[in-house]
Amino acid sequence: MHKEEVTRVREANRSELAAALAAARESTLQIFDRVAHSQWTVPYLSTINPPLWEFGHVGWFQEYWCLRQPDGHEPTDSMMAGADALYDSRAIEHRSRWSLPLPEADPTRAYLCQTLDATLARLARTRDDEASLYPFKLALFHEYMHEEAFAYTWQTLGFPAARDQWRIAPVAGDPARCEVGAGTVMVGSSRETGFVFDNEMWERRVALEAYAIDAHPVTNAQFGRFVDSGGYDDARWWAPQVFASLRAQSRSMPRYWRRDGGHAQERRFDRWVDLDPDAPVANVSAHEAEAWCNWAGRRLPSEAQWVRAARVADGFRWGDRVWEWTASTFEPLPGFEPGPYREYSAPFFGTHRVVRGGSFATPRAMVDDRFRNYYEPHRDDIFVGFRSCAA
Repeated sequence: MHKEEVTRVREANRSELAAALAAARESTLQIFDRVAHSQWTVPYLSTINPPLWEFGHVGWFQEYWCLRQPDGHEPTDSMMAGADALYDSRAIEHRSRWSLPLPEADPTRAYLCQTLDATLARLARTRDDEASLYPFKLALFHEYMHEEAFAYTWQTLGFPAARDQWRIAPVAGDPARCEVGAGTVMVGSSRETGFVFDNEMWERRVALEAYAIDAHPVTNAQFGRFVDSGGYDDARWWAPQVFASLRAQSRSMPRYWRRDGGHAQERRFDRWVDLDPDAPVANVSAHEAEAWCNWAGRRLPSEAQWVRAARVADGFRWGDRVWEWTASTFEPLPGFEPGPYREYSAPFFGTHRVVRGGSFATPRAMVDDRFRNYYEPHRDDIFVGFRSCAA
């Protein structure tokens, strides 16, 4: 966890923000430049985007928010003819992104470079106050999110890892548990902070009784004992509709696991490797996390319990291995109002689950105990695991 880096970006001044934008685009282009010609064409999947579309969308989003809405007026035209009809994710149905007349790789890369150059030039003329810098920070965090999205897309498609940092480190130390005393915790962001996502508006005080929580996420070894006990074949641990889905899929272990003779293996990008017993289990759904908890006599922490432990519990390691499921449904905090990017949070309230922390593929500036990530509970394609509390 690098809280000081997060603070610098959220509260960055104009010059710090310019450096962060340039570094983010450099990272995006490094991934772009490692895409093989054969990887530009991918099959339709509901959980990913076509890579060529997604790169273009990153450039379009930055241009739209940083360059095309000066002084609150109606958007101006894009520097790429027809870009709105290609890259506006709010208006373009997901499946249709596979059939759009997208520019080829070279003009897409050029668009990424042009939009950054123009954004930095506009930023240099922008007032150095939080309201004026907001769209630039929005575009920056959007690009960070897509950098991680490229990682789980590459994992989904079985592509070679495009970044050396895309690997899960083992858990250090014993699987100890943290005792967290009774107290209160503020969930969300205060009005005095810098950049704030709309679903963090505004902080809410939550009173908690004392509880015990794992110091580390549940490991492959711990989850493997559930698998070896026949946990995927035992309806006692699963919600009925989830268990029926498992039976229909003939699932008996996590998505990327397999047995190779006497060895348990998992696929990490394009390679099958022996399962590291000390690494956090990854790419499991909230349903799988809850089934393990039912089997182990544990439970998932609430969002508030996770946040309080992250802030006050000694030995509570988070933010650099896997995202972590919580038991909390993604809901608005008191005082919520949609931000300028109105579609960021509101459409997902009530149907998604709060996910906290960060993964090995999360840009460090995104790792923040205020950040509320969220996914549908059946998602097992993202780099997400869990830790548990005493029942």
